[in-house]
Formats: sequence, structure tokens, C-alpha cells
Amino acid sequence: MLRYLPFLLVLALWIYAFIDCLNTPESQVRGLPKVIWVIIILLFGEVLVGPVAWLVAGKQRRPVTGDGSTPSQWHRNHRTKFVAPDDNPEFLASLKSENGGNGGNNKDEALLKDWEADLRRREEELRRTEAKKDETNGPDDPQQPPAKG
Repeated sequence: MLRYLPFLLVLALWIYAFIDCLNTPESQVRGLPKVIWVIIILLFGEVLVGPVAWLVAGKQRRPVTGDGSTPSQWHRNHRTKFVAPDDNPEFLASLKSENGGNGGNNKDEALLKDWEADLRRREEELRRTEAKKDETNGPDDPQQPPAKG
């Protein structure tokens, strides 16, 4: 198993450099165009020249900040304060603008009234068709089986 370790390390470095090159913005690539760096990494990956060249010379590294803080430390110190929606004035203002400025939502109420009227109309049509069906199919109708009971 130990004899495969060098091959696996070379393969891991090759894959890491390739993915790092693909994910690096064009503005952070130094020396050559990004496409050329990808080709160099792929062609010379087996002998570690391509990946090492990319990691050493191809990508701009961020300078270390003077205070020694890492980006994660900066984020820990500058957390966003979350506010509940009912305490957030921007959220409440957006609700008022969606509702037309007043407390009630006229558009939704009109839509609900239309749906109710449509439902009533359909129920009435269903009652009429059932009444006509009952009139045409009397109790002596041979198509319907006799009621058991």
C-alpha cells in the first residue's frame, strides 16, 4: 500500500491545482492567461511541474493583513444583527406597499369574492343537472338497480 502513496499524492496535487485554477477569477491569475495555465497543469501534472508552477507563480496570493486577523476572525467580529420581521421597519413597510397602503388587501379580497361567486354558480349548475337527472330518471328507471334497505 505504501508504494501507491507517492502516486496518490501527485494525483491529489494535480487535481487540487486544476480545480484551483478553474475556480480562480481571471483578475487573480498572474503571468499567463488562465487557459494556458490549465493546459500547463494538465500536460505537466504527472511530473508535478504544472501544479507546482501554478501554486507558486500562477495565482496572486492575498497579502497578510497587518493586524494578523484571518477573514474568519473578521466575520466573527462583524456579525450581522438579525431582527425579527415584526420588529423590522423595512419589512413592515414592504407589507404595507404590497397591500396597497392600507391595512386591508383589496386585491385578495376581490379575488376571494370572485372565487366564491364562481363556486356558487358551479354549485347551482350541479344542483340543476342533478334535478334534471332525477326528473328524467324516475324511481321506475330500469337502468338503476333497486335500492336495498
